[in-house]
Amino acid sequence: MRTYAAVVLAGGAARRMGGVDKPALPVGGRSMRERVLAAVGDATPRVLVGPADNLPDGVRVTREEPAGGGPVAATAAGLALLDPDMTLVALLAADLPLLTRAAIGDLLTHLTTGAGPAVGDSRVPQAGSDPDGVCFVDENGRRQSLCGVWRVGALRAGLVRLAAERGGSLAGAPMRALLAGLAIREVPWAGDGPPPWFDCDTDEDVRRAEEWVR
Repeated sequence: MRTYAAVVLAGGAARRMGGVDKPALPVGGRSMRERVLAAVGDATPRVLVGPADNLPDGVRVTREEPAGGGPVAATAAGLALLDPDMTLVALLAADLPLLTRAAIGDLLTHLTTGAGPAVGDSRVPQAGSDPDGVCFVDENGRRQSLCGVWRVGALRAGLVRLAAERGGSLAGAPMRALLAGLAIREVPWAGDGPPPWFDCDTDEDVRRAEEWVR
């Protein structure tokens, strides 16, 4: 298995849930944050971007600038803590309680073996080349960009480009702007069990996740 890092984004405002620390909410007796970190337990390093307590040993913690500045700013903060020679990173939301190591392995395989076609917003890799990243897509074809594995160099280049376009600030930038121009392989979930990209944006989502993990 290829060596990879993991950056988990946990700084969202959770407005639809009253502003609670959403990743700290339990599903099946464990917080969503803990479940996501467990799914990437073999990643080195694991980085959590956002408020945190009671984390496993070895997890690096940082905050986006400004706090609450959105997923692109959080991505930049997380990548800043990676070792210079790291080439692959799982970029994940912290509210994915159904994420599994098998799902991460599926993404890593699609990124590094050339399995399946790659599609991009404005660029497709040349024949025989690898994509810049892979992520799951749901049954409606919606890309789950915060449930994916990416080449660190491609993300860093995207951050530099986007910062230049926005006068140096990444706060409030959407993920689609960061990923514009990257060659992305979209992966439908074909494994057993519930979809690993299922995120919990409402109390009802948390209840559904509870039912799945029983």
